[in-house]
Amino acid sequence: MRADRLVATLLVMQARGRVTARQLAEELEISVATARRDLEALSAAGIPVYPQPGRGGGWQLLGEGRTDLSGFTAAEARALFLLFGPRAGESEAARSALRKVLRALPATFRAEAEAAAESIVVDSGGWDAPANRPPAAVAALQAAVLERRVVGFEYTRWGGEPTARRVRPLGLIDTRGTWYLIGEPAADAPGPSPRAATGSSAAGQRRSYRVDRMADVEALADRFEPPADFDLDAAWAELRDAARSARSRAEAVVLVDAGVAAEFRGWLGAEPATSVEPADAAEPDGRVRLRVTAPSETVLVRRLAGWASACEVVEPERLRVALAGVGAALTARYP
Repeated sequence: MRADRLVATLLVMQARGRVTARQLAEELEISVATARRDLEALSAAGIPVYPQPGRGGGWQLLGEGRTDLSGFTAAEARALFLLFGPRAGESEAARSALRKVLRALPATFRAEAEAAAESIVVDSGGWDAPANRPPAAVAALQAAVLERRVVGFEYTRWGGEPTARRVRPLGLIDTRGTWYLIGEPAADAPGPSPRAATGSSAAGQRRSYRVDRMADVEALADRFEPPADFDLDAAWAELRDAARSARSRAEAVVLVDAGVAAEFRGWLGAEPATSVEPADAAEPDGRVRLRVTAPSETVLVRRLAGWASACEVVEPERLRVALAGVGAALTARYP
């Protein structure tokens, strides 16, 4: 611990140049006597820390000691504050951490780092929508991930009933304001067998949980060790690909009027459960041939019914029949 404190002392002196033992004690939350002993130890070790007697004196770091002890280059400091500075307002802990890093930077880096932090505003709400705030459970889940503690919660799948879960949390993913927990069921976890990507037995049980569908999140006393080869980016990519495959179980080939093709693509593309791919050839009448996918043909019928005036299903034939049934039902209801 003392080695850490001595490094912290040098970082403070690098930022300020000259400090008194009392100022250092307040900064590092130690006693004045401890601060004085640390300063004397640095000086005795040959580091250019010298006492300055008299009024306005203190201890000063001179000459070659005024290098960047944090190890940052100017470009690295700028990139750090450009990336994390705009989001620091969301957390007092984040603001406090950035203030400490800023104080540790050389004065020549500090102004540019501050400017980088102030050059971007993160507005996750859009023009009229309220700003997205992480679900209340995110903080508790982050702590559980770091402390490697099993979490218990009630989970509600779409259209289902809440079920109790016990999960080993491995990491959190923020996808444009929608948060997911990546985890593995604990050994005695209740509830249905988890769905997940293929792989080893551990990876085969791994799955994602939408945080906004969790309730009564609690970090339990049980602790665990994450898999030695676990990589959060790779795990998320695997789960995401598996989910996309599950959401593309039904497909259809459609002809869309060229004038609304861009709008059609945008409408379907905005829905994560649907993908659109251009077909190989354009049609003689100018319409665009597209291949659309969805979790089921029922979902495809519902989505394409609203485009009846501008979109024609080419195949499969059963989808054409289903859409004709929708048209008949609409005609019967609205004669």
